[in-house]
Amino acid sequence: MTDHETIDHTAVAERYIAAWNETDAEARAKAVAALWTEDGGYTDPLAAVSGHEGVAAVIAGAQQMFPGFVFTLGGPVDGHHDTLRFTWHLGPEGAPEPVVIGFDVVALAEDGRIRSVYGFLDRVPA
Repeated sequence: MTDHETIDHTAVAERYIAAWNETDAEARAKAVAALWTEDGGYTDPLAAVSGHEGVAAVIAGAQQMFPGFVFTLGGPVDGHHDTLRFTWHLGPEGAPEPVVIGFDVVALAEDGRIRSVYGFLDRVPA
């Protein structure tokens, strides 16, 4: 079991954001497999999936919807025990304002990989 005192919540969030920015399908699949448990899930207002293929497909779909945009952390990562939360931004690289702003809550499994993500969309394009 992972000692919750040793979990680097910010590092997990940074790896998560990097997976969402990975445009190469094979590298993205590897990143998802390294981050999520085999039956790990992702749920937001637009998707509810489980398993590596489902998560990778949601990421690919977001990239197709917003080509050339990048995800960034929108502020500090907050976490305790096996749970973390953070705001993220999506927009053109270097843009002064993000196009999309969201908030994710991530639950980790005992091995430190993601068990589930619950995403919320705070600002989306009209």
